[in-house]
Amino acid sequence: MQINGSVALVSGANRGLGEQFVKALLDAGAAKVYAAARNPASVRVPGAVPITLDITDPGSVRAAAEQAGDVTLLVNNAGSSTGAAILDGDLSAYRTEFETHVLGTLAVSRAFAPALAKNGGGAILNVLSVLSWISQPGSAAYSAAKSAEWSMTNALRLALADRGTQVTALHVGYMDTDMTVGVTAPKLDPAAVARTALDGVGAGLHEVLADDLSKQVKAGLAADLAALYPQLAGR
Repeated sequence: MQINGSVALVSGANRGLGEQFVKALLDAGAAKVYAAARNPASVRVPGAVPITLDITDPGSVRAAAEQAGDVTLLVNNAGSSTGAAILDGDLSAYRTEFETHVLGTLAVSRAFAPALAKNGGGAILNVLSVLSWISQPGSAAYSAAKSAEWSMTNALRLALADRGTQVTALHVGYMDTDMTVGVTAPKLDPAAVARTALDGVGAGLHEVLADDLSKQVKAGLAADLAALYPQLAGR
């Protein structure tokens, strides 16, 4: 997938990683970048084309796909983080996470798939997480939704292969964004993550592991559970 000259749409483009994707795409020579957000007036990147998109609203998704029919690269970045835990987290928070990360991402991908095929195949980049592969009780809702989104992304990749549409998944740990303002662990620069992810799309990668933590956890999936969850050792 050639980033230079592409026509891209980034969901959740008004802040955090999404905003950095918009900047990185423009810097890389994208011909047009639709910066999608629930409130397009909140888009702040010069040169971007603001567009309304609420990925949990079917009407909004349809309207965006009709308006941006020239897209060749779709970046599914919009997300939520409710912080709902496994035992006492509100089930409505779980529904929010799944409506956003799984059903919302799928709805947008389905809506834009015909345009991508018509425009030569193009690519979809789904922003996942290292938490697609590992979970903790205190963030179980987010991890469960991201894990389901990973599974959906794999199926989407296979389904769109015959149409010539590349599907890339980004896995990454904590980034220095509004979503992690309360996290004290080391955080990555979202601008660097955006560039790394787009390099992966340009190279035709199925998955981009943007940090050492993601690489370590991915490698640990083939080991005993205690490799990922040391607290289980000896139990």
